[in-house]
Amino acid sequence: MLPSAFEGRLNAVIVAFRREHQSLVDSWVPWLERYAASNPDFRFYEIPTIGRMWAPFRNFIDGGMAASIKVPHILQRTLTVYGDVSRLTTPLGIIDRSTIALFIVDHAGTVLWSGAGGFDATVAHRIETVLINAG
Repeated sequence: MLPSAFEGRLNAVIVAFRREHQSLVDSWVPWLERYAASNPDFRFYEIPTIGRMWAPFRNFIDGGMAASIKVPHILQRTLTVYGDVSRLTTPLGIIDRSTIALFIVDHAGTVLWSGAGGFDATVAHRIETVLINAG
């Protein structure tokens, strides 16, 4: 499914591990929306991860998330991963689940940049440089 689900030639992917990480994810959204508005080949995605013990409640959780989000374009960029979270974290080299992980990924799935944490203008500038150089 991933990365073939990514529609952009270049994509920002934010992986969250806890419900309280949403504020960290949200801290990136204004910058990512501005960048996407001026770069038609760029998309960004939010990937909340939910451990396998919650998989039986998937329909309930997805329904609750959809009801709380309510905005179609936000729902379209949210791809929830259920199951063994280490199947995502291990290949991506994520060792710290106490914060969000960010990636810049091309359509083929090549990771061009990775980092962690809430919005930081200096980091955003580095990401923009990676995106421009990859363009």
